[in-house]
Amino acid sequence: MGWIAIALLVATVLLVIGAEWPRLTERVGSPAWARRSRRRRKERLTLIQGDERPATEDDDFVKSVERDLADLPVIEEHEDRPRR
Repeated sequence: MGWIAIALLVATVLLVIGAEWPRLTERVGSPAWARRSRRRRKERLTLIQGDERPATEDDDFVKSVERDLADLPVIEEHEDRPRR
């Protein structure tokens, strides 16, 4: 009778492991390892902030873009043609 109890216990353990396998692989599988590794790498990163650009450079850029947009050709739509 003892070996039947052991066999049932082993079968129960295998059944539980089989049912919980997707959850186990999330925690201890290779995707979990990759997440932990990435988290460790990101913890060592530091944010470096550069010097602020003077406002004149930003203003020059904005003016340049506005000038370029104004120079683009424009096609006028006729009101008598139906729009699609």
